[in-house]
Amino acid sequence: MLLLNIEHIPGKQIEALGIVKGSVVQSKNFGKDFMAGMKTLVGGEIESYTQMLVEARQIATKRMVDEAQALGADAIVNVRYASSSLMQGAAEITAYGTAVRILGEE
Repeated sequence: MLLLNIEHIPGKQIEALGIVKGSVVQSKNFGKDFMAGMKTLVGGEIESYTQMLVEARQIATKRMVDEAQALGADAIVNVRYASSSLMQGAAEITAYGTAVRILGEE
């Protein structure tokens, strides 16, 4: 599945099939959350949260791609990600875009 964050596929004619999305709410366990809190005292990257967000984006992207494949799409254009903090240590990640079918060359 071709994923692009532009509104078209250069050199191709496309047919829009509809908006597709995938989302996930991800959290860390208490032990890792506690250690991340301790890290804020000294500064620096909180690697456990970075990894949590990487995993969440991968899950959200896969769910978006699965939805596009169910529509018979060849690609998703205008792909975007959004995130929000739901509570301490938990984040929602949403991936969304427009599923398209490639019709041919321009």
